[in-house]
Order: sequence, then structure tokens, then C-alpha cells
Amino acid sequence: MTRRRTPPSGPPVPRDAPSLFDEHDVPAGAARPRASSTASRVARSRAPGGPPAVQVAPGAVVALPVEASAEVQPVDPGDAYPGGSPRSAIAVSTLTQTAKDIVEGAFPPVWVRGEISDFKAHRNGHWYFCLRDDQSQLRCVVWSRDQRSIPAMPDEGMQVAALGQLGVYAARGEMQFTIRRLEAEGDGLWRKALEQTRLRLAADGLLSPERKRPLPRYPRRIAMITSASGAALRDVIAVLRRRSPGVELFVVHAAVQGEQAPLELCAALDQVARWGGVELLIIGRGGGSREDLWAFNDERVARAVAASTVPTISAVGHEVDITLCDLVADLRAPTPSAAAESAVPSQREVARALGDTRRRLEGAIAGRVLDARSAARRLSQALASTTAAQVDSRRATAGALVGRLQALSPLATLARGYAVPRDEAGRTLGSVDAFKVGMPFALRLADGEVEAAVVALRPAARAGE
Repeated sequence: MTRRRTPPSGPPVPRDAPSLFDEHDVPAGAARPRASSTASRVARSRAPGGPPAVQVAPGAVVALPVEASAEVQPVDPGDAYPGGSPRSAIAVSTLTQTAKDIVEGAFPPVWVRGEISDFKAHRNGHWYFCLRDDQSQLRCVVWSRDQRSIPAMPDEGMQVAALGQLGVYAARGEMQFTIRRLEAEGDGLWRKALEQTRLRLAADGLLSPERKRPLPRYPRRIAMITSASGAALRDVIAVLRRRSPGVELFVVHAAVQGEQAPLELCAALDQVARWGGVELLIIGRGGGSREDLWAFNDERVARAVAASTVPTISAVGHEVDITLCDLVADLRAPTPSAAAESAVPSQREVARALGDTRRRLEGAIAGRVLDARSAARRLSQALASTTAAQVDSRRATAGALVGRLQALSPLATLARGYAVPRDEAGRTLGSVDAFKVGMPFALRLADGEVEAAVVALRPAARAGE
């Protein structure tokens, strides 16, 4: 059995006042009043030397066990909920924390528009500023971990739209807006971030046209860095199959959007560079929003593309989308399909190029043959002319030698009336001393020989005798 007692009359309890029940104190079938986790509690006390006493709010119904002899006592209406009287006053931290719970529970993440003022980038990496309009202002904070999704630091006085959570900074009891995303009117922050990065790349000479390398004309191995499940890869494969089926395509998977995309793209570029087994590299993805393509505007990715040891084609988005990777790559293609067309020639183009090459070779060979024939003809003529001159010269020389030889020849002397005596052995007798009286000898004349004998010797007188 239970004993019911009607509580003393008193002022009504507000409908949304915190409940002072524990779960097991609620009568069966009764709806439990709405309660705050911070304020909901049961005020229990024990009278000195007596049974426990339970304090209840006016109008409340309490079920007590039969065996309990507790006495139900009315309470001061001010004690119906924490902070209702000086005796039940709550701590400041309890109030600010309760306000924080209520505010954050009541407001979902919302976009707020306003003007940046009092901006401060703290040394701890967080940003503090106010968003204001012509009537109010709101303190805001952007934690350093949330700045990765914001392209650039906002400027003072910039009109922005901010997505965040309204809350209370419990330590100071101040309302605060914690921002996770920030967008300037138009594309102010995105343009600012892009321009700052572009200037840094230009200062390092990475945008110079002189550093761009020519692409290989007939590559056999091509690597592509993209999402393995993206439409861009399917487009490239279709084009390569149609234009140059013999080309090998190596796919290096990487995320192409999101926070991890820049790191994965850089890792993929490093992998291709370390491998070194390809002749051409394509990096890109299909179309998307500005946020989707932003990984290809990341400075780390742009510098990795510029440092690639392999000639690179950048193909990001559609024709109207231009990223920093497009600016530092050796060639910018408006779409992935266009990148594949630029990477390899079609079979028809190859056949046409081979035909042109054959005609050029045939022309070159024919020209060389004509040149060789002309050169041979000129050489023959020159040789004939040179030979004739040499023959004439040598003939004249020989004639001169013949004349000299004839002048020195004994036969010429004999022809002038001289004779040469020779003994029987054919030795020339050039002195009187070689003759003896009665000695036979022969006289050699110009037209024959005469046999003679020595009759007498008459030596000529020597000089000085």
C-alpha cells in the first residue's frame, strides 16, 4: 500500500522548471518533467535523530513506501530549482557551462554574414576577430585545425560569410562563434590565396616559359596520376586505345579532392620520379567546383609538378579551369581527353608522318645521287685536265732530258767526226800509253768500226817539258 498526501498549496511551479525527481520517484504513467542535466537533482536531507525527510515542490506527487515513516515537508518555492534563492545559489562556472549547453544545443551550425574587424592572428595559430554589421557584433574564433579549409587569411574590413557554431566561452561567460568555413564575397579569399601562391612560384622562376620541356613525340610508356575511379581516367584510356593502342599506361592512384589530396598527389609524383620508367606524365582530374579543384592550386603540389623529372601534362577540370599545376607543367591541356591526344599521335598521323619522312628520304637520296654524279663529272674533267697538263709538262721535261742526254752521248760525239779506239777485249784506249807498235785495235766510228794496227807511236809533248 502507498500513502498519498496532497502537498501544501503554494505558487505554481513553472512548466519548464527543472525536475527534482530521480527516475524511480516518478509515479507510474506520469510524464517526467523536462530537466537540465546540470540542474536536475533531488534535494534530500535527514532530520537529526529522525527518519529521512523529502523536500518536494508544491503541487508535486511523491510515492513513499508503506514501511517508511518519512514525513513530507513543504519547501520554500525559491528552492524549487537551483539558484531560486540565496540558499540554492549556483556557481558562476555552473551557470556559464549551463548557458553553453543550452546555446549550443539550441543552435545548429549556421552561416553568418558580416564584416571582419579587429582581426588578430595569435602566435598559437588561432584567429580571433569580430563579425559585425551596422547594429551588432559577434566575437569569433577560427582554431588552427580548421584553417586548412580556408584558402587564405581574411583581411580587415572584408565582407564574409562564415559557417560555425554559436556557443559560450564558459571561462569568461562570453558568447562566441566558432568558425569552420569562411568565404568572402565573390571569390575574394580564393583569389587572394591563388595570387599569393602564384607570386611565390614566379619569384622562384617556376612559371618561366624557358624552363618548359618539349614532350616526347612517340612515347611508349605514360604514367597518369588521378583517381582510379574517376571519369578522367576512363576518358584517357579511351583516347589512347583509339589513337595509339601500343602505348602502355601506368595509373598512380591519388585523391584529387579533399584535405588529403595534396599529400597524396605529392606522394604520387615522388613515386613516379623514383621509378623513372616512364617517358611522359599526365596529372589531372575531371571537372568540379572551385573547392573540388583546389588541391591542384596547393603550393606543395605545384612545386612537386615543377620538380618532376618526367615531362608533364596538366589536365585539370574543363577548359575554363586554370590551376597552378597548369602554369608550372610543361604543357597545359584543357581536359584529360585533350591531354591524351597531346600525349600520343594517332595512327593516321603516324602514317602521314612516315609518308612524309619517306618522301623526304627519297628526295634526299636522289639529291645526293645527283650531287655525287655532278661531283664525279667535275672530278673527271678536272682529272683529265690535270692529267693532260702533267703529261705535257713531263713530255717537255723528257724532251729536255733527251736533248741533254743526246748532247752528252758518245754517239753524238762520233757523229761530229770523232772515233773511239778499242782493243780486242773491247776496252776503250784513251791514251798513247795503251798502244803498242803492231798492236791491233778497232776504231769505233759513227757508222761502224775499222780494224787497224799500230804502225808508230808519237806521244804529244807534255806541258813543262
